[in-house]
Amino acid sequence: MTALRPERESGAAYGESFADSYGDAGDRPTSYGQQPYEEPGALGEWYGGESYVTQGYGEAASADAQEPYEAASAASQGPYAEPYIPPVDDETVALRIPDPPPPSGESISPSAASSTTSSPSTPTGGRAARRKAAKRRHGRHGGARQATEAAEADSESSGAPLSRVEARRQARARKPSPATVASRAIGEVFITTGVLMLLFVSYQLWWTNIRAQAQANKEASSLQDDWASGKRAPGSFEPGQGFAILHIPKLDVVVPIAEGISNKKVLDRGMVGHYGEGKLKTAMPDAKTGNFGLAGHRNTHGEPFRYINRLAQGDAIVVETQNKYYVYKMASILPVTSPKNVSVLDPVPPGSGFTGPGRYITLTTCTPEFTSKYRMIVWGKMVEERPRSKGKPDALVS
Repeated sequence: MTALRPERESGAAYGESFADSYGDAGDRPTSYGQQPYEEPGALGEWYGGESYVTQGYGEAASADAQEPYEAASAASQGPYAEPYIPPVDDETVALRIPDPPPPSGESISPSAASSTTSSPSTPTGGRAARRKAAKRRHGRHGGARQATEAAEADSESSGAPLSRVEARRQARARKPSPATVASRAIGEVFITTGVLMLLFVSYQLWWTNIRAQAQANKEASSLQDDWASGKRAPGSFEPGQGFAILHIPKLDVVVPIAEGISNKKVLDRGMVGHYGEGKLKTAMPDAKTGNFGLAGHRNTHGEPFRYINRLAQGDAIVVETQNKYYVYKMASILPVTSPKNVSVLDPVPPGSGFTGPGRYITLTTCTPEFTSKYRMIVWGKMVEERPRSKGKPDALVS
């Protein structure tokens, strides 16, 4: 350690003579550091031969005379060591509370200095520092939103009100762009359309069948009750009025037959319609000769004729009326034909295999499934006419 300076030890100011502090010239040291003192009352040739004369405590005669003193103090690392100065913040010049200086005699190592700085994931300092840190993490434009969110979170946590510019910037960031609004609108339209289509398909394929079958069963029960009570008599019938029941045992079909082929009054209610009007008028089952023509849905609204393509030659088709059972045997099938081919309802239909007049039945429906582009035709020939008083025919018993 360097010895204490004489003026500090004796309490004398620099204005006092050197002799007063050390007595006569004989008591003075011959050397202090480098050169001996020559003149009493002043420091001569001290620190490299330069004159060091003070006019008062702490006032130096020249700036050059202080350089040896500062160098000696820095070298000694004593109680007069140079104070710790925090690093300058390049991002802002605002007032900052400096970090506490390290203990006397200790220096800050690079590892300790790096540990005291904030990590890149948590930028500190002003807004400029946060924005630059966000750009370094996310590229030129990728960190703009994150920087805005970080600024909002910092402002909310600190409770400081936002400036007008910052508030506008945040409002613009929250407001969706026109492209986003358009994409959302298109998406909502697609979703709504998809939901409506799904509801429509469910209505057509599921609900119409349930409703039509319920209506057809109710009509069949009502018809049988009227037959039992004698309220209905054979003869002509009004459009939409039920008069018979069709049985197809192989397909487990039991459906009422109504007059006419109106969708609203007959077919959409789950019943089978009789071609009995206008140019498409066909014979009734009790006629001595003729073709009894029927139409029914293949899909939706009860779909009574959905599987008539599975019928084979000899399969029974039974028509039940108030007084009799009329039993037909399936004879032939026409898989596809035009909807305008009305000749299939002729008394002797061409392509049916029948060669002369007789008592025939014709079933017509749409094909392919779920379309109405073409028609499918099934023909049958009557093989038995059985009164109800004799009971059900064998085709319905077995």
